[in-house]
Amino acid sequence: MPFYEIDGKKPVAGSGSWIADSADLIGNVTIGENCYIGWGAVIRADYGTIIIGDGSAIEENVTIHARPGGLVKIGRDVTIGHNAMIHNCTIGDYAVIGMNSTITDFSEVGEWTIIGEHSLVRRNQKVPSRKIYAGVPSVEKGDLLEKHITEWSAAKKVYRNIAARYITEMKKL
Repeated sequence: MPFYEIDGKKPVAGSGSWIADSADLIGNVTIGENCYIGWGAVIRADYGTIIIGDGSAIEENVTIHARPGGLVKIGRDVTIGHNAMIHNCTIGDYAVIGMNSTITDFSEVGEWTIIGEHSLVRRNQKVPSRKIYAGVPSVEKGDLLEKHITEWSAAKKVYRNIAARYITEMKKL
């Protein structure tokens, strides 16, 4: 398992969560139930705390890190896209963080908010719930619509299903 203990703190993962062999979980990390943690992800809480809610998908090569004494809190059913950087921030339930995006220190992303690909949520920035933000720096692009919720609800089920399939069907060659 790609878990590393430091200072008596070790990662824990809820039932039904699948974690790739090449992912690294270090220190005070809590992964909820039915999560997907992709290949190359680094979730490092060697001197802070990281909490990832049930049903969340942390895609390949995502980096998550907490500052000394800090906290990264990721809500339930959050999708964090490939190569994203998540640093000492809070992400609300059902949010979507686009590929290659950066969410920085002390920022907050609201529930059901979409952050577009390659975006930068700046230090201390507060992104409200049910909005679409994108750009560098990230700015409001519009409101979340029912069609977005329908689309992303389906995508979130895909990752929960992948985690379950990988647990039961994947064979390392």
